[in-house]
Amino acid sequence: MSERSSLLSVSGLSISFGGLHALTNVSLDLHEKEVVGLIGPNGAGKTTFFNALSGIVKPDAGEFRLNNEMRDWPAPDQLTGLGIARTLQGVGLFPDMTVLENVMIGASRFSKSGLIRAALGLNGRDERALRARALTALERVYASGIADRRVDTLPYPVTKRIAIARALVTEPKILLLDEPAGGLGAQDIDWMNGLIRNLAHDCSVLLVEHHMDVVMTVCSRLYVLNFGEVIASGAAEDVRQDPAVVAAYLGVGHK
Repeated sequence: MSERSSLLSVSGLSISFGGLHALTNVSLDLHEKEVVGLIGPNGAGKTTFFNALSGIVKPDAGEFRLNNEMRDWPAPDQLTGLGIARTLQGVGLFPDMTVLENVMIGASRFSKSGLIRAALGLNGRDERALRARALTALERVYASGIADRRVDTLPYPVTKRIAIARALVTEPKILLLDEPAGGLGAQDIDWMNGLIRNLAHDCSVLLVEHHMDVVMTVCSRLYVLNFGEVIASGAAEDVRQDPAVVAAYLGVGHK
């Protein structure tokens, strides 16, 4: 198989909280327009990895590259400029705002503070441009028809789609999906699988997910964390059969 250049490359990432080693010497590569899964048991370090990429926690060691260019680890307000967007576990939407307003807020570093124009500091022309981008993002998750609905009137599976649209409004090159299938039933999971595959036509996707049927359906490659270390990586089918991975998920020791 020919080598592909990495869009995102992390090497030697280590993070400790006090005496707890959350991540130890973790490395990962993400290529253009592919879906890669980061999996592992609860407490394995998956969210900590995402938090490092998102600038929420500062690594003790490790290198971060975009397009093979070494960079400092990003701060949260630098993500959009780097072409990185992230969803959160759950949805994290403002329930008393409309779908469209929530997605528009996603294009800004500001929090909710009254009207959209006041919150984002937009003039009329900029607001119209942002509305157009937000509607495009909603179209990508098949939700443009509910743009004017309040979020608190929507069923949970639909709000998951709105959360993804809020990340897409920044037009990212790299989309970090944090448990996109969490809390969904079988039919909605099938729909989410199709959506993730469609998104990969336009950006690279790195996802944390507990549903193995999701990662086996949408991911070309997997990295498996256990106790903060990568215990397996490679093609999804190969990783699923790795004895160390089976042991980690069954909670028994492995060599």
